[in-house]
Amino acid sequence: MGIFTRFRDIISANINSMLDSAEDPEKMIRMMIREMEDTLVEIKSSCAGVMANAKTVQRQANEAGNRENDWNIKAALAVDKGRDDLAREALVEKRRYSRKAEALEDELVELNGLVEKYKADICQLEDKLRTAREKQRILVQRHIHARKKIRAEEEIRRMDSAESILKFNQFD
Repeated sequence: MGIFTRFRDIISANINSMLDSAEDPEKMIRMMIREMEDTLVEIKSSCAGVMANAKTVQRQANEAGNRENDWNIKAALAVDKGRDDLAREALVEKRRYSRKAEALEDELVELNGLVEKYKADICQLEDKLRTAREKQRILVQRHIHARKKIRAEEEIRRMDSAESILKFNQFD
C-alpha cells in the first residue's frame, strides 16, 4: 500500500505544480470579473422579474380591495332595502375578497423583501467587481513595469557586452 500511496502523492504533486505554473494571475482575474459580470446580469434579471411580480400582485391586491368595497356597498344597499339574504351573500363575497386581499398583501411584503435582498446583493457584487477591476488594473501595471524593467536590464547587459567587444577589438 505504501508504494501506491507514494506514487499517488508524487503524481498529485506534479499535477499541482504544473497547474500552479500554468496559472496567470491576469487571466484568472479577468475570468473572475467575467463571472462576476455574468452573475450581476443574472441577479439584475431576477430582481427585475421579482419587481414585475410585485407590481402584478399590487394590482391584484388593489383590485381585490376595490371588489371588497363594492361588495360592502352592495351589502349595505341590501340591508337598506330589507333584503337580508342578499346582504349575507354580499358579506360572504366581501369576506372572500378581504381574505384574498390580505393574502396578496402578505405576498407583496414577501416580494418587496426579496427585492431589497436582491438590491443589497447587487450593491455588494458591484463593490466586489470594482475591487477586482482595480486589482486587475494594478496587476497590468505591474506586468508592464516588470516587462520594461527586464527590457532595460537586457539593454544594459547588451551595452556592457558591446563595450567589451569594442575594447577587445581595440587591442588587435
